[in-house]
Amino acid sequence: MDKKKITTIIEEIFKHLDCTVSSCEISEDGGMLWCQIETPDSRFVIGRDGETLRSLNHLVRKMIDTDETEESARLHIDVNGYQKKRFDNLKTTAHMLAERARYFKSNIQTDPMPAFERRIIHMFLEGAKNIKTESEGQGQNRRVIIKYIEE
Repeated sequence: MDKKKITTIIEEIFKHLDCTVSSCEISEDGGMLWCQIETPDSRFVIGRDGETLRSLNHLVRKMIDTDETEESARLHIDVNGYQKKRFDNLKTTAHMLAERARYFKSNIQTDPMPAFERRIIHMFLEGAKNIKTESEGQGQNRRVIIKYIEE
C-alpha cells in the first residue's frame, strides 16, 4: 500500500475540512496499517462516539482501494489515539466476556457493534481455548456471540 498516497489523501481531506494536521505517521502493527494523525481539531474529526472517524476511515479506504482487494481493510486511521484506545477497550471486553463464557460454560453476547469492531473481537479471540465466536443479527443489531465449547 502506498503510504505517500494515503498521507496525501488525508492531508487533502483535512484541508477541505479546514482542520490542521500536526503530524501524520503511518506504521504497521499486528498486520494492520495504522495512520496516526495528531490534530488540535480532534473533536470535529472524531465526532460523536467516533462516527465521523469511522466515516473518514471508510472514505479513505474507498479512495485507495483501486483494485478491489482486501488490502485497504488493514488500514486504520487514528486521530489523537482514539482508535487505539477503543481497540484496547474492545480487547479487554472480549477477554472478560470469554472468561465469563468459560466460567459459566455458556454463550455470551456483546452489545451491537459495527463490523470492524466485531472483526477485532473475532481476531482477538481466534484460537482461544474453549471459545468460538460468531456474528449474529442484522444491520445495526449485529453482535458477536462468544460461545463456550467443550474440548
